[in-house]
Amino acid sequence: MCLAIPARIVELKGENAVVDAMGNRYKAKTTLLPAAKLGDLVLVHAGFAISLIDEEEAKKTWELIAEIDEFNDTPNKISG
Repeated sequence: MCLAIPARIVELKGENAVVDAMGNRYKAKTTLLPAAKLGDLVLVHAGFAISLIDEEEAKKTWELIAEIDEFNDTPNKISG
């Protein structure tokens, strides 16, 4: 399964960006989003910003990721 992560562009030089996803910073290319600018929220997959998204959608995804992280830290977990 492939997953694109919401992240905010915190540095941008040409099409080279640094994005922040839940406190983690990654390098990403904005080649596919030439209109992307500093501060934008984007979906990042395989090192590329592939789509602009709004704040609400990003927050929903970050909350789901946090829930998964909490579940992984739970002893004696049962899923399904």
